[in-house]
Amino acid sequence: MPLVSHRFLQPEGELGLWMIEETEAYFVKHLDLSNLEKIQLNAIKGHRRMEWLAARWLLHLMSGREMRGACLKDEHGKPYLQNSLYDISISHCRELAAVIAAPKLVGIDIQKIVPKILRIQEKFMHPKELDAVDEDTRIEQLHVYWGAKEALYKAYGLRKIDFKKHLYVQPFVFKNGKAKTTGRIDKADFQKNFEIYYEQLDEYMLVYALEDVGDQRLV
Repeated sequence: MPLVSHRFLQPEGELGLWMIEETEAYFVKHLDLSNLEKIQLNAIKGHRRMEWLAARWLLHLMSGREMRGACLKDEHGKPYLQNSLYDISISHCRELAAVIAAPKLVGIDIQKIVPKILRIQEKFMHPKELDAVDEDTRIEQLHVYWGAKEALYKAYGLRKIDFKKHLYVQPFVFKNGKAKTTGRIDKADFQKNFEIYYEQLDEYMLVYALEDVGDQRLV
């Protein structure tokens, strides 16, 4: 059972990380999927089926429930845990699945660190964000920015959003290991601030966003 980590967040929330080593049959046997979940799974092909299953198994373990609650999607496609007041977010990338849950808006993203992110940096980065990137750590920082904006997008949960126009990540000095910055969703009908945490895990970058319920303006 390769549970990499299960940590409790302050003041309230949980984050889990799973290394995928099981077979698809293992997860199907233990999950007891609902009919709606089976329909979702049947539409997925290849290795992403394993990622999808592992994330839901991790979510169940984190819930602490004896009887599993289904992981469904709302009308906008945002996942939620049946009969839970917690907001949840899910991400997976080949060998790893990640889940975050808290009683406020959350988002999570995990990506393999690859140089090709340089090709798309101007598509998701605001000019002020690009100007603040250090050349010595550009690839790593770009993955933090991308992961942060993916996490903010998931926390928002309403799909129609421009990564460059509506999502802003406070410039930061990249540090190996764990560090944090702040972010904001800024649309005409929706404005919220978030705490952004990032963590480099060998060749992967894990980033998650937690709603700042104090809602202080970015400086």
